Amino acid sequence: MDAMPQSRKSARSERASVPAHGSARGARARRAPSQVPDRDAATREAIAQASRLGEAEEAAAGRQARGRPGDPFTGELRRREVLPLLVLHMISDNPSYGNQLMEWISAMTEGVLSVNPNTMYPLLRSLESRELIEGNWEHPERRSRRYYSITPEGRAEYERLVVEVRPFLDSVARSIGEIVREVYG
Repeated sequence: MDAMPQSRKSARSERASVPAHGSARGARARRAPSQVPDRDAATREAIAQASRLGEAEEAAAGRQARGRPGDPFTGELRRREVLPLLVLHMISDNPSYGNQLMEWISAMTEGVLSVNPNTMYPLLRSLESRELIEGNWEHPERRSRRYYSITPEGRAEYERLVVEVRPFLDSVARSIGEIVREVYG
């Protein structure tokens, strides 16, 4: 740019400083290359910040769950594969979609184990990637409800979970029974 004649330099400088009342589109078109914001860098920074926030929230949630290890309703039910068991159980007879599964789990547990979309949909994607369930759009030509059905591999996993999770659920039921007997006689 130093080899550019002085008259061309000053003309470029004048165009780069467009008055505030000028057209915004025209102002962006006339900015010097050094004044154009690096949108890719801004996007990368926004993604990095969101990622750091997500990691912080997950860490905080993990600390809360670990902070009360004896409370089965804050994490143990989730960690002990109860949710995959319930999803596989629900779809073992009839295909179902995410919201239906969330409503069923909440109703069945009377709200004690409520599942939100941030839990359900990653779980469904994980089960699908492991080929335990298969998802199909209700209307394939447009995105609508995605119905999930169990695969033969999913049926085998369901049978494994039925056996594996039962002792944990029995211990939770015994503990709650003891609390009820102690407090209410």
